[in-house]
Order: sequence, then structure tokens, then C-alpha cells
Amino acid sequence: MDDTFSGLAVIGQVAVTVSDVDRAVAFYRDGLGMKLLFQFPGMGFFDCAGVRLMLTAGEKPGERHSSIVYFKVADIHQAHASLHARGVEFEREPHLLARMPDHDLWMAFFRDPDRNVMALMSEVKRS
Repeated sequence: MDDTFSGLAVIGQVAVTVSDVDRAVAFYRDGLGMKLLFQFPGMGFFDCAGVRLMLTAGEKPGERHSSIVYFKVADIHQAHASLHARGVEFEREPHLLARMPDHDLWMAFFRDPDRNVMALMSEVKRS
């Protein structure tokens, strides 16, 4: 038995099931300003600072699975304003979610065209 495995830590790819890959690719590329790596029929792949985000059609008709994807941003208010100007509709304004010992955690939630929940996340250091 190999005892060198210490647990999972690095995310290589996150998959989000969508109903229309071309529409979703346009939203993530043009609306969210994400870098499209490549696209095949039924799949689109984006670079998120070394982690791939895969948009894919369901394997079976009507099949949908989703996870919440949290995008880290330095300035949540600036990111929110920029995305809102591109037509991204947020469920509410950025808000303080939790006061941690050394920083404040801010979130702002939005949905993609398939109603998958996405979020902006900002960890703001306190002085």
C-alpha cells in the first residue's frame, strides 16, 4: 500500500451541464469575459487561472447537474459593476457573508443562462 497520498487538494476541472453549449459559451466568454481555451461539439473549455471549466451538454435528454462555481476576485464591487454592465444579472448586490479572524468574506450570486448558480467571492483583509 502506498502511504504517500495525503488527500485531494488541486482542482483540475469543474464541469457544468448546460442545455445549449453555444449559448453558454457566449455567456461565459462575452458576458463574464472568461478565456475560451477550445470548443468541440457539445463541450466548451475555459481557463480559470489553471483550472479548467468545462461546459457540457447532458449525456441524456433533459439531464442537468450543477455545482456552484465561486470565482475569486480582488474587488467584488468593481467586478460586480463590470459584469452587470455586460448584462449579467445578479440575485442581489455584493454582501458581507462572514467576518473571519483576519478578513471579511463577501459574495455576490448570479446565474448563467441555464440557471446554474455562480458566485463572485472576495476575501478582504482587514487593517
